[in-house]
Amino acid sequence: MTRVAILRYPGTWSERDFQHALSLVPGVESDILWHEDADLKGYDAAVVPGGFTYGDYVRAGAIAKLSPATRELRRFADAGKLVLGSCNGFQILCEAGLLPGALVRNRGLEFRCDWVHLRVERDDTPWTTGLRDAVLRMPIAHGEGCWVADDETLADVESRGQVVFRYTDERGGATAAANPNGSLANIAGVCNEGRNVVGLMPHPERCSEALLGGTDGYRVLANLAPALAGTAPALYR
Repeated sequence: MTRVAILRYPGTWSERDFQHALSLVPGVESDILWHEDADLKGYDAAVVPGGFTYGDYVRAGAIAKLSPATRELRRFADAGKLVLGSCNGFQILCEAGLLPGALVRNRGLEFRCDWVHLRVERDDTPWTTGLRDAVLRMPIAHGEGCWVADDETLADVESRGQVVFRYTDERGGATAAANPNGSLANIAGVCNEGRNVVGLMPHPERCSEALLGGTDGYRVLANLAPALAGTAPALYR
């Protein structure tokens, strides 16, 4: 049985959505852990869900990065364990230095709540095995989802193959019109160099069954058990 820890900070609101979505994946069980006493020993993977941690004061994820749970998450990731951050979780991972770049206010300065399309750029992460070039449809709900980086970091991220998801139209074209928040190079999600930490702004947990309007999020989450069963590429095992 694959064990997943779902981290809950003050202001997190998507932890139960993730727990339900993960309950649909055979061979996976999950626990919601409070940030002050989060101990990730014995867990195979960790999820940092969406929300407004600490009210997004200062900026999204800036206070959460100082939490005991985030310190434990760094240790966990450094040991090669699998980490997924969605929306506010992506922001926290970037603020904590576990992923490159930063998330800032949407270019239009509006909160965006909509369905978007994104193309899977990499299939060498534990969350995207077998999905390369797939165009997924997922919901977003964020006001600070614009991924930015300096020129050197952007060049490194592109050259090292760390772009995992890119906003596109339904045919997979990365056009300006398909970019909901102004992210550089239409980037919707990235990974670390080790490929074991992945973050994205869309919500896979919100499209994990047909009742919710789509199942493409399940396609991402369902990769977890096979990745930990020894069938994952050695790069992130």
